[in-house]
Amino acid sequence: MTATGAARVATMQHRHAFVLLGSVQATLIFTLAAIAVSLPRIGREFDLQRADLILLSAAYGLTFAGLLLFGGRLADRYGGRRALTAGLVLFAAASAAAPLAPGIGALLAARLAQGAGAALVAPAAMAVLRAVFPSPAAYGRAMATWGGLSVLGATAGNLLSGVISALLSWRWAFAVPLVVAVSALILTPRLLPETAPDRGRTPDLPGALLATVGITLASYGLVVTDARPWSSVGVLVPLLGGTALLAAFWYAERRARDPLLPPRFLLDRRRALALTAIALSACGTAMTFVVLSLHLQQARDWSELRTSAAFVPFAAALIASGRAAGPLIGRYGARAVTSAGLGTGAAGLVLLAFTGLDAHTWYAYGLLPGLVLLPAGTAASFAGAAVLATEGVPRQQTGLAGGVLNTAMEFGPTVLFAVLLTLGSDASSLAATGAALAVAALLNQRTK
Repeated sequence: MTATGAARVATMQHRHAFVLLGSVQATLIFTLAAIAVSLPRIGREFDLQRADLILLSAAYGLTFAGLLLFGGRLADRYGGRRALTAGLVLFAAASAAAPLAPGIGALLAARLAQGAGAALVAPAAMAVLRAVFPSPAAYGRAMATWGGLSVLGATAGNLLSGVISALLSWRWAFAVPLVVAVSALILTPRLLPETAPDRGRTPDLPGALLATVGITLASYGLVVTDARPWSSVGVLVPLLGGTALLAAFWYAERRARDPLLPPRFLLDRRRALALTAIALSACGTAMTFVVLSLHLQQARDWSELRTSAAFVPFAAALIASGRAAGPLIGRYGARAVTSAGLGTGAAGLVLLAFTGLDAHTWYAYGLLPGLVLLPAGTAASFAGAAVLATEGVPRQQTGLAGGVLNTAMEFGPTVLFAVLLTLGSDASSLAATGAALAVAALLNQRTK
């Protein structure tokens, strides 16, 4: 085979590997939103209150966010492909159990197990991606596309879950993650390279325990504020306990020989702002889907199918912006694209806050402008921020970077989402999130 032919084969192999890893990453976020549109129907079937639905919506994100840092370190320690395979097995098993749930308890348990599997899969996928694209330039281009996969997965979850629920049952929405996980397990040995484990790295079990329990407890405390007052025992105990454990985690990491999360990893101002941009963008997207899905079905009496159709322009704008983000980053830089995306997303959220929640406002006037601006902005901000967050990361910390980046993605739809929902009204929550995106855009643009 000629050198040109070998190069073409290698390029094709890289593309196939990226498609596989990208499909897995998008599916992890798809699963986060897989029951968003179906929440009212699940509530009627299991006789649940709004607070139960919020907890059910957040359950997957609780374990996903809580275990991501540990999952990233396991990927670095034992090798990305091995960690990816183990995570896919757990994710597939939980996805098979979820549609068989006879009640809310079993469904919550399955969602929590799905999140645990996803927490191992997500950083491992990024570690393997680094092996597929070893050169910094190629890896940077891959990350520009990778950043938009999460919001694409969330959009697909919201669109397809409504269609599947209307035509079949909400339980069939779990077929998507199950099929993708099983397919990935079959194709991984053929398409993905082995990644060398770092035998000199220890898992830091004390740090993992503190981080996992702290993040999960604090997140749970914030989620239940939708049903209980801030001063209640059910909120204060997990919130304060989780905060104390996270403070202990930060203290312990500064003294650990091989910390789970080296403190200086987050002290880079550009990386910190990029992670903030990811968290806020994810929060704005998740809030829009949950708030509008409930509003359209409860206040306007729309069907699940019609509600899903309302988000079709959202998906179109998202795909168009995601395709344009890579070339724009190459021309103007990741920081400029991130700032522009945050500003555009902020405008979309503010429009939705002021016009989208009026039950008497026409769709084309009250909802459509915001449902185009928001995804156009968040797709760009995700792509640019993903490049900024992973820029200059050593190869042996790729799993860590993947864990931190995905933690930011999950922090938004769980913690920030829960906090902002307590501001008094859905409109206030959307407007406050838009304001936060605007502030992040200004700070990011001014940071050198």
